[in-house]
Amino acid sequence: MSASAQDFRPDIEGLRAVAVAGVVAYHFGLKALPGGFVGVDIFFVISGYLITRHLVAEISETGRLDLLRFYARRARRLLPAALFVIAATLAAGALILSPEEQALYSKGAMFASAYMINLWLIRWSFDYFANDATSNPFIHYWSLSVEEQFYLAWPALLMLAARLERFAVSRKRRTAPAFRFDAIPDGKPLHTFPGIALKPGKRAIIVAIGVVGLVSFILCAWLTSVSQPWAFYFSPLRAWEFAAGGLTSMAPARLLQTRPLLGRALSLTGLTMIGTAYLTFSEDAPFPGFLALLPVAGTVLLLKAGAAGARDGYSPNSGRNWVNAALALPPLQWTGRLSYSIYLWHWPVIVYAGMLAPELTPIERLCCLALTLALSALTYHLIENPIRRNGWLTANAARALVPALLLTGTGVAAAYGNARLAVRDLDPQQRIIAASAAEPSTARARAGCVQDYETVTPAPCVFGDGRRVIALFGDSHADHWSTPLIEAGRKNGYRVVTWLKNSCRASRISVWSAELKRPYAECDRWREQAIAGIIEARPALVVISELALASGRKMAGRGGDTARQDAEWRAGLRSTLTSLSKAGLKVAFIRDVPFNNANVDTCVARALWRDEAPSRCDQTRAYAANDAMAAVERDIVDSIPNAAYVDLTDRFCNATVCHAFIDGKLAFRDQHHMATPFAESLEPEVEKRVISKVGR
Repeated sequence: MSASAQDFRPDIEGLRAVAVAGVVAYHFGLKALPGGFVGVDIFFVISGYLITRHLVAEISETGRLDLLRFYARRARRLLPAALFVIAATLAAGALILSPEEQALYSKGAMFASAYMINLWLIRWSFDYFANDATSNPFIHYWSLSVEEQFYLAWPALLMLAARLERFAVSRKRRTAPAFRFDAIPDGKPLHTFPGIALKPGKRAIIVAIGVVGLVSFILCAWLTSVSQPWAFYFSPLRAWEFAAGGLTSMAPARLLQTRPLLGRALSLTGLTMIGTAYLTFSEDAPFPGFLALLPVAGTVLLLKAGAAGARDGYSPNSGRNWVNAALALPPLQWTGRLSYSIYLWHWPVIVYAGMLAPELTPIERLCCLALTLALSALTYHLIENPIRRNGWLTANAARALVPALLLTGTGVAAAYGNARLAVRDLDPQQRIIAASAAEPSTARARAGCVQDYETVTPAPCVFGDGRRVIALFGDSHADHWSTPLIEAGRKNGYRVVTWLKNSCRASRISVWSAELKRPYAECDRWREQAIAGIIEARPALVVISELALASGRKMAGRGGDTARQDAEWRAGLRSTLTSLSKAGLKVAFIRDVPFNNANVDTCVARALWRDEAPSRCDQTRAYAANDAMAAVERDIVDSIPNAAYVDLTDRFCNATVCHAFIDGKLAFRDQHHMATPFAESLEPEVEKRVISKVGR
């Protein structure tokens, strides 16, 4: 919310610069600031502070809210630049993305245009095989969607609270005075908190904001450990951050005005809290939850302490509050003014740059930053600021709202049309690639056969009606073998019973879940029940496959204590195999498939679209196959009685290269799961090397 000239807070403009700098640093891969993503939370608190301050002031002065004028200001401020960047991003995507990607991400643009992409991303997050979010050029619009949803609900909440209290006071006095905060009997405040005089209505607003904030925080903290995407993206669960800013705007600053040393201490503490979050948080942290309290509280302290120093203009020589004075320095003011445009531009710039040059050098990243700043300055000076301050649009709310609604509808329609047009003229090979990537495995196609993260009780699925039983046990890397195994079993008189759970290895090793942002305890409980159930079922053969430890490290992008991890993995694999072997069961352990450094379906689709050979998506065997770890794995399996190691890597790789496109088929649907049509083609190999050799 743009403040009037007399209310302008340069330290808030500087705080915006700090917030957007953290977000950009994080997205541009600056490892020194792994928690830069909390800059979004700083923006949320600032928005709650400024919007609440403005709305309460209007209610106090007029007794009402001009909602049309409020929404017109919001539309002029946010909509033109946002839609312009969406349009430019779609246009650039037509040159960079494959048609399938254009269609998918155009849906993201459609939801972004309607300020509902946060809801779309919640659904996206629960799709195990959803495209990598880091390649979605519109994902950053989720925070703008949360803000817009806040703007819709917040004015109504404040006005309702004020009206309800005023109505109660009027009934009590058996009068019905005009609804004005300043129309107070005897000219005295009606309500007081310790040391705080409150006019009628303001107490109710404080209580309403406090209750909403508390309930929102409790639910957010709980869901962060239960279903993190809801806690992260769902606007009611982020309302507590806006509420924190709102309460801060209504808290008195007189104490700080008379004690400048206290103000400096609070500002320094707040800046330290934000800096600590920037330096120590990571994307694996259970966020937002309790962790978000650190940057939120830091922002609250800076805002409140800065309010006490507003009278002296934050002069660095004033001696009152050098922290907030530093935020008023010209470089931070310039960045803060551009912060909205910078936020809009930085993500599509770095995403598209990463697609064109997957291994960006530091110099290339600096060039991306320069391009972001240049585009942001142009957008601010040519679109954002002129439209926001246009005299004709500011004269009447309808003059801004009607074009805003038309622009929003146009943005949604254009994104939808682009999604349809992108795939209209796909050639047959492109359609085959898209269909191959989308087709689920035989087990996954049946609902509930590959169990979700929260499930702890196994639910085996049965395929076929043969007299003998093969048990397929493991994670999604066991699941993609279900297609050829079920067909091979049918031909040989077996029925296949699946024991499958997302991201849950058969090996007894406890892991951290990146999806749940916490230890994956459900996997440990599920695995033990699955092993007991398989032993009780007495199958003729147990087939195990799982994500290789080396592949898991590559996906996570970190190493950690690899020696300890290796030891735990070896012990866990041996433990599971020993339990099955001691029960007298035969075990076939299928070596994991090669790992690719990018989504193969996307890479191949782009290659074909650009008339390039799919071989550009191949990987070196040294990177993809990790033969050294496979040798250790083989030694463990071969040391267990009744266990056999099955290696089908030769179907993917030669001596030096692992292929992405094999015999005219897409080999992988993403980085590390086989495409189902290619998996079907491996049925003869599975029959030969698993059933005929091991299972008889």
